[in-house]
Amino acid sequence: MNHKMAIVRVLACCAQNRLRHSLLLASQHSIVRSSPLRIRFSSGHRKDSFVAKSRRTPVGALLAWARPYALLARADKPIGSLLLFYPCAWSITMASYALSASPAVPATFIGIFGAGAFIMRGAGCTINDLWDRRLDRAVDRTKDRPLARGDIMPSQAIAFLGGQLSAGLAVLLQLNWNSILLGAASLPIVCLYPFMKRVTYWPQFVLGLAFNWGALLGWSAVAGTVNWHVCLPLYASGVCWTLVYDSIYAHQDKLDDVDAGIRSTAILFGQHTRPILSALSVSSISLLTLAGYMNASGIPFYVGGVMAGVQLARVLHRTDFDSRKSCWQGFTGCGWAGFWIWMGALADYCTLLV
Repeated sequence: MNHKMAIVRVLACCAQNRLRHSLLLASQHSIVRSSPLRIRFSSGHRKDSFVAKSRRTPVGALLAWARPYALLARADKPIGSLLLFYPCAWSITMASYALSASPAVPATFIGIFGAGAFIMRGAGCTINDLWDRRLDRAVDRTKDRPLARGDIMPSQAIAFLGGQLSAGLAVLLQLNWNSILLGAASLPIVCLYPFMKRVTYWPQFVLGLAFNWGALLGWSAVAGTVNWHVCLPLYASGVCWTLVYDSIYAHQDKLDDVDAGIRSTAILFGQHTRPILSALSVSSISLLTLAGYMNASGIPFYVGGVMAGVQLARVLHRTDFDSRKSCWQGFTGCGWAGFWIWMGALADYCTLLV
């Protein structure tokens, strides 16, 4: 166990040093193209600041100290953790079905990956906000994030990130060595994702590569190795799914993003968003079906896929891409597609137990 803990310390230190270097490069090369008059800075010393209000008692002071970090990790918006968790759950459940594993196996790994998804989604948000703290001030929806508003200093956020990554590695070390190495391999993608919106209109694709890594990792955790015939189409299905929900999400900020020089598929797709996302939804369900076929899945799995397809069609039909509220509802609605896929895989697995 000592050598595993040593790996934790080394990897955590490396991650922090890499991030500091990346942030230095970003500060040298990132230019916000919006007019200074459009950037709405928000003082960290507002009279209505939650910090000032809650320092009256020791417990209140502790909560006031912790709340900016909870907001930094988006603990108030669990949908992001669920979107990261679902591909893990698909893969774990499908691998358990393929291996006819006892119920204790998927139950154990669902718990481990659930904790890991919550921790690493929070770490990803911290990395994102460190990269984007200047750009966030120019976007109405993000200008009150803790780093953008000044409630947390970058040095404090980096220290917090070190704790998050250490906790994530502690979870990762509960897995076999193949899975540990596979999980660590995703870290460069996680760190690079926030930079992509500065250089490409496809940051949602890079997010898909990161957020669906669990489709590979879950199978490896259960089986000790990856069945690429099943996991590659499952992974690709998840990437297409991510392009759908994160493109909808990006439509919330498209006007501010144009002024701030931020790129996204929402801007790229423009008026063609609905047909393009419809094609991506069809691709996602088709690839999911292929993964089920390669895994010799039963009827319940495909029923879950049909339910997911119906949910995506419902979202794309109802979403008004020019309404921030409608886009948020569409974004969260896409999460239900991931849920139905998992329920189909779980029902398929349960047929082995009867």
